[in-house]
Amino acid sequence: MKKILWGISLLFSMIIMAQEVKTGTTKSKLAGYYTSGKKLGFTAADSLFQMNIGFRVQSRTGYGKEEGKTGVAEGEIRRMRLKLDGFVVDPKFGYKVELGFSARDIGTVAVGNSGDVILDGVFFYKPNSNVTLAFGQTKLPGNNQRVISSGALELTDRSINNSKFNIDRDFGLFVEYAKEKKEKFYYGLKGAISKGEGRNWVRTSDDGIALTGKIELFPLGAFTKNGSNFEGDLMREKTPKLMLSGAFNQNNKALRSQGELGSLLYEARTLKSVFVDAMFKYNGWSATGAYMSRTTNNPITVDALDAAKTQAVFVGHGYDAQLSYIFPSEYQLIGRFSTQTVEDAIRTKSPNTDEYTLGLSKYLFGHKMKIQTELSYDKVDKLGVGISNNWFARFQVEIGL
Repeated sequence: MKKILWGISLLFSMIIMAQEVKTGTTKSKLAGYYTSGKKLGFTAADSLFQMNIGFRVQSRTGYGKEEGKTGVAEGEIRRMRLKLDGFVVDPKFGYKVELGFSARDIGTVAVGNSGDVILDGVFFYKPNSNVTLAFGQTKLPGNNQRVISSGALELTDRSINNSKFNIDRDFGLFVEYAKEKKEKFYYGLKGAISKGEGRNWVRTSDDGIALTGKIELFPLGAFTKNGSNFEGDLMREKTPKLMLSGAFNQNNKALRSQGELGSLLYEARTLKSVFVDAMFKYNGWSATGAYMSRTTNNPITVDALDAAKTQAVFVGHGYDAQLSYIFPSEYQLIGRFSTQTVEDAIRTKSPNTDEYTLGLSKYLFGHKMKIQTELSYDKVDKLGVGISNNWFARFQVEIGL
């Protein structure tokens, strides 16, 4: 609760400071601004400091029905985020802070667990326009849908495969290289050396680290306005654009069932994850495809004090395919199919799943302000139980700055 109040007070402090900038009452000379392409912000008169302020809120309601069970209605603030970014002394030295205040972001606060208010806290150094070095906590360069902000999705949430196989955020050292070309082939390289247990991990320590590498290919040149970083062809690309990417992550001596995420394991395991992505956009059409997998030796871990207690690494693979079209009226139709197959070793613990989703979105101000609806059908195949048919529908409104 203290962290929530602290975050709220920080937000109000920024608003008050921005108002003082506007009225010219601040002692230090700051130039305030707001642009639709950026955020609310201010820059010191001597240009030695800049801060941009952003927020977003996702309000969601829905109804879900699992076969053989009573239906469940939901209503929640799915995400509420505060973002700060800018530079200090020189634009080469940047920073990014992102805080999350929804119940799902914070999680359960307990002894040895600092909670999950802090999403990103990272410092950047850009020696030139092509290279970025970063230190702190942020997203690992994994599957493309995870790297894309949850506020830039076509549907109300990411796929079932992303929820099980993505490598999420971690603390470490990050490096990126790309020399963008508008109409010609170019490539980007990303890498990270990180802790391996995910964000805000303070429960235990070990000498295992995670290594991540990614390559991105742009055969037809750069997407308009970094279009590979958001879903849907909102820019209505005048010429076809394509991105192909592959990533690999090895998490040594991982302590959680999904590496940087998941339940605690009774024994450490080394996990290997592979991601392959494709994105195509042209004239309002957008198509994406993804493959994700995780493997390890002997995924079942056993409690040394009680052999009856086990915890499994989530191992297997999955495919996603997504297609959308945005009309000139800013309405959009989206369809997605996901299939997830777990390894035989954990088949008694986790089901194979297929999911079919149809969505309709209305963009009022791009991804900053939109209304989203979707209907999904899950076909869940539990070993020894059979196939169950589950449905859910969602309605979501997003507003952000």
